[in-house]
Amino acid sequence: MTDFCPSENIYNLIPREEGAVPKAVRYTSTFRGQVKQEAQKNKCPNKTMGPPKVEAPCPKDFLQKHSKEIKLQERSALFDFSEKTDRCVVDGKRKPPVPRRTELPIMGVQTKKNFITTNATEAIMGVPKKPEHIFVDSKKGDKHPLEASGLVPKYIKRKDYGVTPEYICKRKEEVIRAQEEYDYYVRERLKQGAMKQLSEEERTSVLEGLKKNWDELHHEYQGLSVMIDTPPKKIHKERLETQMRQLERDIELIERHRIIYIAN
Repeated sequence: MTDFCPSENIYNLIPREEGAVPKAVRYTSTFRGQVKQEAQKNKCPNKTMGPPKVEAPCPKDFLQKHSKEIKLQERSALFDFSEKTDRCVVDGKRKPPVPRRTELPIMGVQTKKNFITTNATEAIMGVPKKPEHIFVDSKKGDKHPLEASGLVPKYIKRKDYGVTPEYICKRKEEVIRAQEEYDYYVRERLKQGAMKQLSEEERTSVLEGLKKNWDELHHEYQGLSVMIDTPPKKIHKERLETQMRQLERDIELIERHRIIYIAN
């Protein structure tokens, strides 16, 4: 076996063209190692598919009967029976101890109180109980307290019953004051000749003229064709509706106000 010589390459056997430009060296970034390191650092192993190998469970650790049932605490953990001075502990709360078998109750205690005389005296001297006011609202005799039903006229006995509240009196005074100021303003403007009051005859004639115009527009509106399929017909219909609505507002305004002022 002979040693390898770099000059003995198959590409050296192919004749090269004269004036051929040699290939430039391939560019390599100076941050290549840093980028590889950061990419490897951000990767988390076993993130999506889990670990590549999982240990098989041991055959000895098989599921046994009643192994997953909830087990209660032992009796000794809940109850603590010790000396006489100790107390019974249940769920963290202390209770008085139970008397022992050797402890006997106090015997022979008697009283000289005459319960018959005492009860009779309390019954004689006691205030009799007043009957409860009730009402029945069904044929079966269903009873309900009368006080909370609203049937007892207890509010008419109040001192301020039927008296007008103060805020209503103040509001009436404010309305009267505002009306007086408005009347004074109108009188001053009439004296200066800045406006005049419309007479009843003029008001009636104006109202009749508005109603006559509305009747004419309504008659023209009723004469429109059933099919509104062209732009001129739509524009004409909308114009009639707008004029009729305006006349209706004017008629309502004049009918609502008996006194009308016109500025000069």
